Formats: sequence, C-alpha cells, structure tokens
Amino acid sequence: MADGKRNSETGQGEAVLLLGHDGRALAPTHRVINADLTAGRPLSALRHLLDDLGISAVNIVARGEAAGTALAFAAAYPQNVLRLALIAPHGLTEATILCPVLILGEAETPKSMPRVRVERPGVIDAQLASFISERLSSFDNRELRSAFGSFMTGVTIVTTAGADGRPRGFTANSFTSVSLEPPLLMICIGKHAASMGVFRHARGFAVNVLSEAQKDTSVLFASKRPDKFEATRWRAGPFGNPLIEGSAAWFDCARYQVIDAGDHIILMGHIEAFSYSDANPLGYARGHYITLGLEQAAVNAASSASRTVVGAILENDNRLVLLPDPSRPGGLALPEVGRLGSSGSASQLHELLRREGLDATLGFLFAVFENPGTREQCIYYRGEALLHARGRTVLADFEDIPWDRLPDEATRSMLRRYAAERKIGRFKVYSGDHRQGTVKAVD
Repeated sequence: MADGKRNSETGQGEAVLLLGHDGRALAPTHRVINADLTAGRPLSALRHLLDDLGISAVNIVARGEAAGTALAFAAAYPQNVLRLALIAPHGLTEATILCPVLILGEAETPKSMPRVRVERPGVIDAQLASFISERLSSFDNRELRSAFGSFMTGVTIVTTAGADGRPRGFTANSFTSVSLEPPLLMICIGKHAASMGVFRHARGFAVNVLSEAQKDTSVLFASKRPDKFEATRWRAGPFGNPLIEGSAAWFDCARYQVIDAGDHIILMGHIEAFSYSDANPLGYARGHYITLGLEQAAVNAASSASRTVVGAILENDNRLVLLPDPSRPGGLALPEVGRLGSSGSASQLHELLRREGLDATLGFLFAVFENPGTREQCIYYRGEALLHARGRTVLADFEDIPWDRLPDEATRSMLRRYAAERKIGRFKVYSGDHRQGTVKAVD
C-alpha cells in the first residue's frame, strides 16, 4: 500500500493524482495529490489510496516508468479514471483504455488506445492544464440540466454548524434516502459552492424538507445573501445542526461518508434524529416550484358542483394569446372552455386550441380560484403556443393589454399578476379566496 507519510496534497477542485511528476502548477485549479508508490506494490494500493482520500474518480499524470503503472491502473479500474496523461513514458504495453489519454513526448502507442492525443514536450504544465480542463462530455450542459429537471423533486435546505460556530445553509433538491438499517441519507453539493469546504469537513449536517409555505425561504437560501439565518426562524437540532422552523420534515445527521463525484461531492449522513408533520411539501420540476395544495385545489374545483372553467395563459413570440369572446361583441378572452354550457376540462381545452390553429404546450398550473361574480370555479395553466393559422387569434403586447375588452375583474387581476411576475422571470401560483373573490399567492 502507498506510504501515507510520503503522500502530499494541495489545492481544491477536481482531483489529479501525480506519479513521478511535479505538477504543483495545477494546484490553483485542482486538488493535487503527489503519491509516492513504492515499486512492486499492487495496483490495489492506488485504489486504497483513493478510497482513503474519498476520491471516486481522478485524473492521473504519470512520468517515465510510472506511466506503465498508471496505464495498468486505468485498464483495471476504468470507472476510477477521468483522464490519463503520460509524460515521456517508458515501455507502454497493450491495454484497453476508456478515458481520454494524452502522451507528451515520443512513445510507442499501443493500438488498443484509440483516444490518444500525442504532443511534443513543450510547455508541459500548460498542456496538462488544457487537457485536464477539457470537457469529458459532448452534451450541452443546459440541455442536460433541462432533462434532469424533468424529474420532479422536493425542495430542501441543507444546513450545518461550521467550525466557527456560524450556521451555514443552501437550497438543494439533490437529496435522497439511502438506507433504513443503518439510517442513512445523502445530498450533493457542488465543488464550486462557497460553503463546500465547510460542509465537507463538518461533523454533521441537517436536511430540512420545505413545506409549500416556504417558497420564499427556498429562494433566500438559494441566494448569496450573508444574512440568511438572521432572516429565518431556526433552532439547533438534537445533534447541533440548524433546523428551519415550519419545515415539513427534518433530519439531523452525523457525517457518515464523503464521496467525490465529478463536479460535486456526495455527503452521506447517519440520521441521529428526525421529525415530520402533515404539511404539504414544496415541489420542484423544470425550473419551477410546484405546490401540491394547488393541485388539490384544482381537483376540488373540477369536482365541485359549480361550473368549471379551464383556460390557459399562452405566449406566442412574447405576446399574449387572446380569442374573441362569443358572449360579448368586441370582447376578448383567454383560450378557455366551460363559460357556456357544461363545465370545461383539459381535453376540451386542447380541442379548442387545435381548432383555433394553436399548437400549445401547457406548463404548470398558474391559478385556481372562484370567480366572485359568476361563482364559477376557474383553473388556468400557463404555456407557449405556435400559430399554425392566424385565424381568430389576437396577439397583445404585455405592455398594451386591452384590459377593457376582457370579461371581468377576476381575469384582469390574474393577468396583471402574470404580467408583473413575467418581468422578473419568477412565477408564483395562486388559489382563490372564495369569500372575498381575490386571487392570492400561495407562499
């Protein structure tokens, strides 16, 4: 096994393991481990070294005779090697290598290494830094993030008490249960997060599962405000980590394991204490908050004995989509069904949009309320629309909505809120107060 006394470590970031090469110039941007592996030791010694350091995958830079050891390790443990850089390597043998390989200097390149880039030795540190910083995936990060966002999650605030006694916390939806025996859970934190070092070395952390009433708290802890805990009601948990008041559930944990995972670290916690309530949890998907209470309000509205109106606030080329109102000469209305005749439904709304030449994508619920003038139960979605045929469609700029042509004050109030939130790019969801006939935020 590697002699731990001869190993040195410096810097933070993606891990780089050095074998026979002085790569300290990488330390400003990487976590650099200089390993002195005694000749003749088994490859498992390197694997044990990585395990001891909590590193699951590493870049390896090896020089001279150490290149053979690095090559053999990459072939034996492909899941543990991100990139392989060999400098003036001696005696490379055939090996199946799955990661990108950089060879600096003359070398006999085995045919089984198709992903090799060979360069003449020049400014070695610059070439290494460029190679190790290259993206490993050809995916568009924004598209990949959008695909991940299709998985609906809850929203948590992860907290800890730093070594200086100051509480720290951040908003996260990368949380999951792991085990009942022993009781374990895990969360992920980005390596570039300001508090990553504090959480990595803390004795424990707490996971606060937010309720529907805590959307503003989620936004607060997702910000860089330094006074998060001054603006939040909290208390110390049984294990000493901060617990956010009003959470749907909380778990106070001792640090169990820290695992290196790409551009994040995984914090696994041993649950020391927990509690939960019957409050609805706050949901999140595709960049937007979801409130189960609003979804239930929609179900209740649809099942009400009153007439149900189902409509949509649609945008086309950053303009609002309106249709002529058949009940009022010169009037306009949102695309909706159920005003006349029997109650409307989502399927009837889709059929109306198809007839009007609108190819619409309906997103999340925006409002559920009772219209105080008509006593109708109203359900509105928001979304985008493409116009296949102009037909009767009227497009209105949000700065010039024809308010006097809309059917009632309930619709105008809803659209005013939509237009205001659209400007800041942050939508809330609303349910109605049937006693006062207003539409209010569910915060």
